[in-house]
Amino acid sequence: MTKAGSKGGNLRDKLDGNELDLSLSDLNEVPVKELAALPKATVLDLSCNKLTSLPADFCGLTHLVKLDLSKNKLQQLPADFGRLVNLQHLDLLNNRLVTLPVSFAQLKSLKWLDLKDNPLDPALAKVAGDCLDEKQCKQCANKVLQHMKAVQADQERERQRRLEVEREAEKKREAKQRAKEAQERELRKREKAEEKERRRKEYDALKAAKREQEKKPKKEMNQAPKSKSGSRPRKPPPRRHSRSWAVLKLLLLLLLCAAGGLVACRVTELRRQPLCASVNTIYDNALRGLRGHDILQWVLQTESQQ
Repeated sequence: MTKAGSKGGNLRDKLDGNELDLSLSDLNEVPVKELAALPKATVLDLSCNKLTSLPADFCGLTHLVKLDLSKNKLQQLPADFGRLVNLQHLDLLNNRLVTLPVSFAQLKSLKWLDLKDNPLDPALAKVAGDCLDEKQCKQCANKVLQHMKAVQADQERERQRRLEVEREAEKKREAKQRAKEAQERELRKREKAEEKERRRKEYDALKAAKREQEKKPKKEMNQAPKSKSGSRPRKPPPRRHSRSWAVLKLLLLLLLCAAGGLVACRVTELRRQPLCASVNTIYDNALRGLRGHDILQWVLQTESQQ
């Protein structure tokens, strides 16, 4: 790349008052650092070079009042070109510009502008018009500034609209998040309440079971004395009745023994024994007595006397 310092010597040597002429210097790059060191050079001519772009730090040359960039190959201007707030005269003739940066609207001091022979956007070309004389170039500067201000306002409105859309979307997201969090809190609260209710029921059930267990021994203790004290004691049977039963049992036993002995004395070989002879005699007499009913009447009389 060719710089002015290497081809044309020191830039100070080319400074004539406040004018610095770097035209026809075969420049591919602007010597920004050297230019920044010459704040007196308020008029800068960079025409008829091979510049395809301007570096971003070029916008720091705020001391410039008149700038000639005609007959280069510039395809665009830096985004911060509007920082050149002292610029009054700008020549961009015969470049390759299609649009201008939005910051161009900040060039409030601009009074003269030439945009001829650039492939401008149709809307911008219509606004710029021709720059065939001083009057038309001044009108071009004024109209282009107004147009760029409108573009800037439109872009600002669009930016604000996007910001508003983003804010609304953010609000919706926040509201949705808050609703989700509230729902989760409500769910946790309900689950906590259900868990508390379940534990309370378990506690009540355990307490009731404990009370029932405590009541059981008392109930059994209360029922035991009641069964003893509450039930009427049985009256002992009359002594007479009990004696009669005892006598009856004794008589039955004696009767069985007598019957057994009688059978033995009458059927077996023992009938020849003296004892069995006596038994047989008594049996014969008793049998005859029963036939005469004397013995039966005696038994009935004895029972009634008792």
